[in-house]
Amino acid sequence: MYQNSITKLFNIKYPIIQGGMIWASGHKLVTAVSNAGGLGLLGAGSMYPEVLRAHIQKTKAGTDKPYGVNVPLLYTDLEEILEIIIEEKVPIVFTSAGNPKTYTQRLKNAGITVVHVVSSVKFALKSQEAGVDAVVAEGFEAGGHNGREESTTLTLLPQVAKAIDIPLIAAGGIASGRAMLAAMTLGADGVQVGSRFVATHEASSHINFKNAVVESGEGATHLTLKELAPVRMMRNKFWNDVQELYKTAPSPEDLKVLLGRARAKKGMFEGDMYEGELEIGQICGLIDAIIPAAQVIEDMVAEYEEARKDLLNKSLHG
Repeated sequence: MYQNSITKLFNIKYPIIQGGMIWASGHKLVTAVSNAGGLGLLGAGSMYPEVLRAHIQKTKAGTDKPYGVNVPLLYTDLEEILEIIIEEKVPIVFTSAGNPKTYTQRLKNAGITVVHVVSSVKFALKSQEAGVDAVVAEGFEAGGHNGREESTTLTLLPQVAKAIDIPLIAAGGIASGRAMLAAMTLGADGVQVGSRFVATHEASSHINFKNAVVESGEGATHLTLKELAPVRMMRNKFWNDVQELYKTAPSPEDLKVLLGRARAKKGMFEGDMYEGELEIGQICGLIDAIIPAAQVIEDMVAEYEEARKDLLNKSLHG
């Protein structure tokens, strides 16, 4: 497991990438993950440009291991964010929510390894054509913003693996070593883990949100707001308000009014469990403790090895 196209591409020990989640992925989480042998990603989506610069500098001070920045391509400060990433010599950038063709070559010209997040075979092929170094195929089990296709990780992965020639990272519903083994069996070279890292000591998400994730169970999340940008969130008062509004056949503008500004910050960063938008994946039902980020990686690797041996024994002995 430990030496493959993904570990070589990023120069990391384990093919485990931490999701660059808004309001959760600050420098403390990133340094903890990178120091533990994975790849930590700063979540630029929740940072003003100069805040991102500060987090990059603190990350560089906290680890001599590879790290990266996740950049959703739909923010107004995008040009400034990209300039800071290039100035600070960030080694790896994951892009999402936009056309990879627009910025990939510019980043690669600066010596940056570029990965793009996709939700379909079509966009995986477009990403490969744009020159990215790898793609993340994310199933709709994942928390936060999702593709419109509603393809599950189990169905998406093998289709993308069959279609592309570059390294493939699986995301969506992965929080354990057994899930990682399943993803690798389906053609992935590595996994990206988001929700499991939310419930860690180092995540910058609010303790109220971390506790809500731990206390959640099966069916706690729902994919909604497809008219704006599909997002998987936890059911709470805000989610109920959205469902009530849907009964009136709202326009996208009506939905935008209800969503307002900083709704995700209110929930995930400030801890308002009623009015906030609580973005988390379906896998939250399996998360039952807040633990150190390094333990997440350690547990996943140990379980992966155990599951691999179990599978081998079953195939040999029936």
